[in-house]
Amino acid sequence: MNQLFAIQRKLDERILEDHNLNRREIHAEKMLALLVEIGELANETRCFKYWSQKPASDRDVIAEEYVDGLHFILSLGLDGGWEEVPEPGAASEAGTTEQFHRVYEAALRLKETFSKEYFLDLFKTYLALGYQLGFSKEDIEAAYLQKNEANHQRQEEGY
Repeated sequence: MNQLFAIQRKLDERILEDHNLNRREIHAEKMLALLVEIGELANETRCFKYWSQKPASDRDVIAEEYVDGLHFILSLGLDGGWEEVPEPGAASEAGTTEQFHRVYEAALRLKETFSKEYFLDLFKTYLALGYQLGFSKEDIEAAYLQKNEANHQRQEEGY
């Protein structure tokens, strides 16, 4: 999974160059984008929609939303100079809704204190969510590569 940082760097550099930006000036926007993507993922899983009987979205849709968040996490790691994938912890005993809460809390800690420790905690918590959603490391990497290609295409099209 470490190779994803190099792939993310290419996308980040392209976006920064095309839009005449630098990493520091878009930090707040990137953090908000991550929080939005986490919410979009939760929406597709429908884990919190106790009032609804409608099932979760298809696995491919959930995978795409999951790796949207992963793109921003990798990018934040690059911003901090941290290109490290944390070791997966023990399987979470939390339910899916609680795991989303843990991801949000980790993201907000990183927003408040941009440190390697909090970055690795966020990354580890997010990976645990992915595994809890039924994705393997290989599933996550494959979905990331597919979405990264789509993101480059979007840049070509002036997205």
